Amino acid sequence: MRHTSPCLDAFGPTGRASAGRSGALRRRARARESPAQERTSLAVGPPFDSLYRHGFARVAVGIPAVRVADPVFNEGRTASLARRAAEARAVLTVFPELGLSSYTADDLFHQDALQVAVEASLAHLLDESARIPGVVVVGAPLRVGTGLFNCAIVMHRGEVLGVFPKSYLPSYREFYEKRYFAAARDALAHEVSVSSRRVPFGNDLLFEASDLEGFAFHVEICEDLWSPIPPSSYAALGGATVLINLSASNAVVGKADYRRQLCASQSGRCIAAYVYAAAGHGESTTDLAWDAHALVYENDDLMAESERFGGEQLVTADIDLMRLVQDRMRMTTFADTIHDHRERLGRLRRVTFELSVPQGAVPLEREIQRFPYVPSNRARRNERCAEVYRIQVEGLTTRLAATGIDKAVIGVSGGLDSTQALIVATKSMDLLGLPRTNALAYTMPGFATTVRTLTNARRLMEALGVHAGEIDIRPSLTQMLKGLDHPAARG
Repeated sequence: MRHTSPCLDAFGPTGRASAGRSGALRRRARARESPAQERTSLAVGPPFDSLYRHGFARVAVGIPAVRVADPVFNEGRTASLARRAAEARAVLTVFPELGLSSYTADDLFHQDALQVAVEASLAHLLDESARIPGVVVVGAPLRVGTGLFNCAIVMHRGEVLGVFPKSYLPSYREFYEKRYFAAARDALAHEVSVSSRRVPFGNDLLFEASDLEGFAFHVEICEDLWSPIPPSSYAALGGATVLINLSASNAVVGKADYRRQLCASQSGRCIAAYVYAAAGHGESTTDLAWDAHALVYENDDLMAESERFGGEQLVTADIDLMRLVQDRMRMTTFADTIHDHRERLGRLRRVTFELSVPQGAVPLEREIQRFPYVPSNRARRNERCAEVYRIQVEGLTTRLAATGIDKAVIGVSGGLDSTQALIVATKSMDLLGLPRTNALAYTMPGFATTVRTLTNARRLMEALGVHAGEIDIRPSLTQMLKGLDHPAARG
């Protein structure tokens, strides 16, 4: 399918005029279609055995080997991983912060030689992207007006859809970004020229695919996520289901866990996927270390993670877009927050583009847990079971105290469910300062009761010290069967 030019919904006079002309052309084209042609076009789409048919999208994170201030080498490694991601049928591939120049170029950022080389490599990568289906997001320093900005460039099939400048620049500990870069808030322009093409520029861009329902993404860069209110929070409220972070983030002890917490928390609060790419091998010529940490979360669930310090690598994950859309509809708080920030959300600029999802069979590679509500890790499973027990005890204890009821009656079969219930009732009596005999336990052997389960029930009641009773229900059941004139009553 042919790629169409981006359509800007809120990009100023030029964008609106372009959108209007594009819309008019589409309407005239549809008017020329015959009904049969229209039905055929509607029928075109991924086959049933493609994950894209069922509301999923495959995303990728590429961590290339880099050389400091060597854009030619860095562009080559980036393009290679982008091609691999396309072969894996991913529709979005994300690369680390300032990946074309390297993050640690320091004062070289202000050298014309590096800037010229970055622009040339970016132009070459843009040409390469014309042969790569799917969106590619790379990091590079770009001059805009009188400032140099730490940017993420979004490209698709040979076109730049938009450029994101970094919002928050760290200048503490080992970071000195304010020495080299201007922040997004300092930009005066809303457009930038990339390879002689004028494209949207700003941290208020939101990209929406016209041919993949629920696929809308926003980009932020490294420190943006560390801020109290990340820009992606507003983007999620504005409709972005996939949040992207291009990062460098050097490795120090304990930092990886904090990254996981940040990405998991942001994806959970925003009910979104969070795709994170950190710099890897070769990033620095100093004593700083870079661990090639790639993460993909979906609504607080870890979907994919790279091998830290694993060198050049590509990780993929299948995101359930429809799950995110439906969860947002159910979460009334999400809609309330949209209402409270509608003025700012109304200023988001939306870029609509035709993604052209992969055709043919694309099997789902998402891991489906056999027991989705039971952790496979033994320690976490034990912790979860203990939590369930404490919740049940707390609920029953509170209810008994509130109602003034000092006894509980429970049937004990000798199976797992009634065993758990009796243990909870016994613990509640202990917490209320009542004798355990106030838990009135009864076993009721019937036609199907085995010697084993009856023995288990008797031993359990004795071990817990509760009031133990036994009611043989076989005579009453026989009488009921007789009243129904059931053949079983006659043997």
